[in-house]
This record gives sequence, structure tokens and C-alpha cells, in this order.
Amino acid sequence: MILTTLPTVLLALVPLVSATAVRRSIPKPGQVGQERPLITPSPASWDPTKTFKKRGVVSDLAGDVNSILSGLGSDIPSYVASGVPNFFQGFPTGADVQSSLGLNDSQVKALPTQVLNIPGYANWTDLGWNLRFHGNVFKQPNITEQKLDDLANVFLVGTSVEALPPSQASQARNLTAEIFILQQSNQNVTFNLEPAPTAGASGEQGGGGAVTPNGGNQQIKFPIPSDAEGDFDGFVQINDAGLDAGNSTSEIQRLNVYTEGDVNGNATAYLIPSTGLGIISDIDDILRVTQIYEPSLGLLNTFAKPFTPWMNMPDIYANWSRTLPNFWFHYLTTTPEQVTRNYMDFIYKNYPGGSFDDRPLNFSDVSATLSIRKFLLDKVFQTFPQRKFVLIADTSNSDVMRDYPAMVTDYPGQVQCIFLRNTSNTDPGDRFPYDTSGFKNVSTSMYMFFVVPDDLTNLDIANGQCVNSTIKQNLTFGYQGLPDGINLGSGSKKGSASLLAVSTTWVFVAAMGAAVWAL
Repeated sequence: MILTTLPTVLLALVPLVSATAVRRSIPKPGQVGQERPLITPSPASWDPTKTFKKRGVVSDLAGDVNSILSGLGSDIPSYVASGVPNFFQGFPTGADVQSSLGLNDSQVKALPTQVLNIPGYANWTDLGWNLRFHGNVFKQPNITEQKLDDLANVFLVGTSVEALPPSQASQARNLTAEIFILQQSNQNVTFNLEPAPTAGASGEQGGGGAVTPNGGNQQIKFPIPSDAEGDFDGFVQINDAGLDAGNSTSEIQRLNVYTEGDVNGNATAYLIPSTGLGIISDIDDILRVTQIYEPSLGLLNTFAKPFTPWMNMPDIYANWSRTLPNFWFHYLTTTPEQVTRNYMDFIYKNYPGGSFDDRPLNFSDVSATLSIRKFLLDKVFQTFPQRKFVLIADTSNSDVMRDYPAMVTDYPGQVQCIFLRNTSNTDPGDRFPYDTSGFKNVSTSMYMFFVVPDDLTNLDIANGQCVNSTIKQNLTFGYQGLPDGINLGSGSKKGSASLLAVSTTWVFVAAMGAAVWAL
């Protein structure tokens, strides 16, 4: 289906096609092979009862919604104002890019094959270590600078490549080029493994997050070819020679993973023992300044400006790396796969080394975008059923607000703490509401909504201390951050859960916008 809501310039250059999601089963430990995408649709469910009895509340809310959207800027494209930025749901396929650039098959064949190799993790089974390899096989077409500028300008609201400083213009072109690639199906990938002396930037020797093993050198031929979108993803049993067994060590071991034939296809893999504590961390607006709730700034901060850490969050993570023995760092972002390299580079320069998850190409429509985080969380929790996890993100992600508390119920005893940055408390530009109803049946000792990184200092999370008693929580277990200070839910002092019936449309738009923009 052609996305007709896109600006004319992009449609003229590269037709965008909505991807069709197919099912993927979660691999069992030790299973070898390629995974199929699993989509668990999460449609919004509304159960309206009575209307909130406040004179003019319906018209007032409608007016506030219109002012919020118009306040984002008159030049905000309709697909952003609607809360569903479609360019992140319909990146071009290789065939579309090839056709738009006028490349024949012989010209494509002459281009070098490249591999996006995403840092993976390994679990220990009765058969030994099983390492997850995942990424994408693609070719990078030669695109003229003028056409790259035209494509990049689609993502730059209120400015253009020509108006940016040279360094930012270069980043915008590079990131745009990463999006418009030729995915390569039916390709076999070979990896070379060796001990990794360093990865990450925690201030510790080796970068934190793991130790260097005595062995592990070997070559692995991934057994399944890349799929139609160029993706590959699966666990492969590796040779344990020189590696400590996962059931006899508490230390996390790291291996460098080099893609044969591509000097840029390198990553670091982490061998995770069966028991222990780890963190699953979002990236945007918790580790880096993105401002996804302000679309024009979110685009600029992603496509042009250098990635910048959020306040002193690197110090918090470095302290956890130093003081929490064998703490596993897993970075989970729903950013599209094509732009993952920028995120990995940012993390490894500012935070402890760790494994990665992102949104693969076969998760590209709206329902898939809203389901991918839960799919990836399930994968980690089911692969490590004896480990405990700290979950951290921010309130601007509607999928986080739904999925994080759900993990407490779905996996009893595996969630240690949940930390959520309340972006609306620190950034006046965040005018989207957030839903705290998922936390109603979660023990208040397990989660904390915080304001600044220092709120996380001195918490003994290894022993389950998740709450800084000096930070007020004020949860209403409903939608919070609505106009005029209205909060919904059973704990609300101003408003009622029944108000949910009043403005389901605008709350849905706002929540969708926050969720889909959680890159």
C-alpha cells in the first residue's frame, strides 16, 4: 500500500511500501535456526462509563488537544500531527530503492555486500553456550549528494540540510543513506569469534559489563540464509573451548564477532550466566536527549545533531557497572534497524558495554511498532528464566507504560525494579499524557517514577531497594498529564476514571504519537 500521506518529494524519489508482518516464534534455549517475527497486536481498548461531570470538559479538552497539536508548529507534517509518523512505518524496500535510482541487476550485483551485525547475547544450556546472531545483509547504493539532501529534508521539519552546519549536514546525509539501502535476501553470513579485550565506556578497564575470556576463537557459519528483508536472527551453539561454563561462573564473558568479508560488520557478544541481575534499558530520552514528544526537535536530534547523553546518566550507569558485580547491560530500543549503528556508537562511547535489540525490518507497520518491545522483552525473559532484571525507560513511551508492569505479572519473580523518568516533570515540551493504570496491581516497592538521574543514586537495587523515599510518586493509576492538571484513575484527586470516555480520540492520538516516536 503506498503511503500517500508522505510529502510529494519523497514519493517522487522513493515509493514507500508498508511491510507485512509475519509471525515469529521465540527460540527455545539451544535452538538453532532463524526466527519468524511474532506480532502480538495491542489495539487500544476503551471501556467508557460515565462522563466526567465538569461543565465544558469535553469542549475544553478538545480545544486543548487542538492547541497542543497546533503548538507543535504549523509546518509539522500531517503524519506527525496525527500521532503516527508514517516514515518510520514504511521505509523503502530494496526493490523500490533500486527502481527509483534506475539501477539494473548487474549494477546492484557489483556493489559490495555489507552486514549490520548487532551485539548479541548467549545463554547456557545442557549443550553449552548458544549465541544469538542477529542483523541485516544489505548493499549501499551510490546516491548523489543532491538526492540525499532531498531525501534528508523530508525528515528535517522547519529546516533543511542546506541550512545546517557542515557536521550536522553530513550526519543527516549519512543517516539518510543508511535508510535507503538494498536489502539482500538468501545470503549466508560467516562470523569469526575471538576474546574481546574491551567494549563500552564505563570508566573501568575494558569498558565495563564483562570480562575477557581465555578462549573462544572460532568461525561460525550462520545456518540459515537472510530472509526477504535481509534479516537474520537465531541462536547457534558455539565451541566452548577456553570459555567458562555458564552454570559454574557468575562472570559475563565478551567475544568480538567479526563478519567475514565486511570490515564494518563487527560487534561484541556477551555470554550471560544462568543466574544474576541485569538491566534492560531504553535509550531515547533516558540515556540520550531525543525529545520524541516534540516531533520537530526529535527529528533534528536524531537526524542531524550529535547524540547527547541525558544529564549525568552515564555516571549512574558507570556506578552500577562498578558496584554491582556481574551486572548485565542490555540496551533495547525500538528504533528502526537501519539506524542502529548510530545508537550503538553512542552507547559504546558513553555507557558500559552490553548487548542490543532493535526493531528489525519485518516489524515495520504501526501494530508491529507497538508490539515489538514486548516481543523483545519476552525473548530475553524466556531465554534467562532464572535471572532478574531492572527495567528502565521514560513515560513518553506508551508501550513501556503498558509492557513494563505486564512483565511483573507475566514473569513472577524476575522483575527486580522498574525505573521511569517522568519527562513531563522536567520538559515543558512534553504535553502528551501517560497511562499509569498498569501499575495499579504492582507493589509500590518495585517501581519509581523519577525526575533526574541523581534520584537513582544510593539505591541498593541488588537487594531490591527500588524507591527513593524523597521522590514523591503521586500515581493516579489512569491517564496523567492531561490539560488543566486533570489526572484520571482511582487515585486521582482531580478527575475520575470515567473521564476516559470523554476524549478517547485525542488520548489515543497522543498515546500513539508517544509510542511510535519511541525510537
